[in-house]
Order: sequence, then structure tokens, then C-alpha cells
Amino acid sequence: MTATGRAACVIGWPVEHSRSPLIHTYWLRRYRIAGEYRREAVPPEGLAAFLASLAGRGYVGANVTVPHKEAALALSRPDDRARAVGAANTLWFDGATLRSTNTDVEGFLNNLDAGVPRWDRDPGSAVVLGAGGAARAVIYGLITRGLKRLVLVNRTRARAELLRQQFGQPIEVASWEELDAALADAALLVNTTTLGMQGQPELEVAVARLPSHAIVADLVYAPARTRLLVDAQARGLRTADGLGMLLHQAVRGFALWFGKMPEVTPQLRALVEADIASQPAKP
Repeated sequence: MTATGRAACVIGWPVEHSRSPLIHTYWLRRYRIAGEYRREAVPPEGLAAFLASLAGRGYVGANVTVPHKEAALALSRPDDRARAVGAANTLWFDGATLRSTNTDVEGFLNNLDAGVPRWDRDPGSAVVLGAGGAARAVIYGLITRGLKRLVLVNRTRARAELLRQQFGQPIEVASWEELDAALADAALLVNTTTLGMQGQPELEVAVARLPSHAIVADLVYAPARTRLLVDAQARGLRTADGLGMLLHQAVRGFALWFGKMPEVTPQLRALVEADIASQPAKP
């Protein structure tokens, strides 16, 4: 607790790029809640000590970003979702117990639900690009929605094989050279890599190979409209962007810390999108 009410933070290394303070401060003001949300730059070797002192620093909880998500899982009491994904991004106190979850799962799913209603009525097959922590959250979410077939494409095949071993069916692994063939019958394409992000190489995907009913989701949120999404929209495909996921993944943390379930509004989206556009060098 602080003189102005409850406090939460985002922990990362680096952490200056995080838009979480912008999002949570917007909600605090909108709902007239006395509270603060701050950035905390914590190096990997200092994470255990920082989390041990979290309550003493006045925090009721925290977000965790790169590179701390896996370590935070081990340093807290995770729920089934965080354990299944293998990473935690949201921490809160239950009495003296530091609990954790992974809201990237619901951020991805709720953003799809909002942008492409009833997308999972007949989910068909999906192609997921990348095999990192974001991919794990996406895969777990898709499996919970009844996906029958998922093709995981990563430049390092061995890393993709580890995820196949972790989740089992319905995952198949394909090399990057096999991507075009995998797109032919994909109902959903999800990019979980950093390709297309500001300062990173573009993601080269032949969206023309996707069926006309396909949905394209990109977890990159800076820029808000990536080349992948622009190409997909030009083909008339339905899309879900990374900015929407960023906003939706923040909802449950705010509710846990400040006692109010917030809304993802057009005004909030416009605020964060303007911040991204005004600082193009940010990742």
C-alpha cells in the first residue's frame, strides 16, 4: 500500500518499453481508484530477492515480462494455467502467498473472441509461427478451445519439437521451408515471433495461399498494423492484432490488484496506439 492506495508494477529487464503503466493508469483514472502502477527494472540475478521483498515494497502484485516469466513461475505458487504454459506473467498475494497465473492465454483468446466472434465454432486447423513463450500460451489456449490440428513452424526445429513433446496431440512440427504447404488448409494463422516488429526484419508469409475463410492473428503490437495484417486485410481475411491481445491480457491483473474488472474500450486502444505511433523506436 502507498499513501495514495494500492500499488502494482511491471518487472522486466529492460522494462522501459512496457505500455502496462499506460494501460493500468488509464483504468485507475477511469474508475477513480486510488492507486499506482510503476515500472521496476530488475536484472535476472536480482529477481528472487525483489519478489521476496515485493510486499515490503508496498506492492499487492505485479506483471512480469521478458526475461523473467519462467523464473517467476518457479518463485511463486502458479495456477494450473501458468504451470501448463510454463511461464507466469501476473503475480498477486493471497494472504502471505505469492500466487501466479498466465493471462497471455486469455489475452489471445479474448482478443480473438472480440475481433472475430464465433471463430472457434469450427476451429479447423491452425498454423503457429514461433516456439517461444508466447507460442506456448497460444497453443494452450487453442487446445482448450478444441482445436483438432496445429502445425507449429519454427526456424529451429528442435525447439518446436520440445513444444510438441510438452503438449502432445494435436501438434505437428514443420520446417520454415514447409510453411507454404501448411497454409493451404489453415483456418487460423498466428504469428508469435518478433518478425515484423519495429526494428526487426519483416515477416515474409504468402497469405495468398491461405483459404478465403482464414483468420490471421499477429501478436506483434508495435506497429499496431503489421505488414502481415495489412496483407491479410487486403485479401479480405479477418484479423486480430497484437495490440488487442496486449489490452485484453491486462484485464485480470487489474481486477486482482484493484478489485475492479476493467473494460477494453476504443478510447484505451486509441491512447496506446497513439503512444506507439509517437515513439516508433520502441519495440
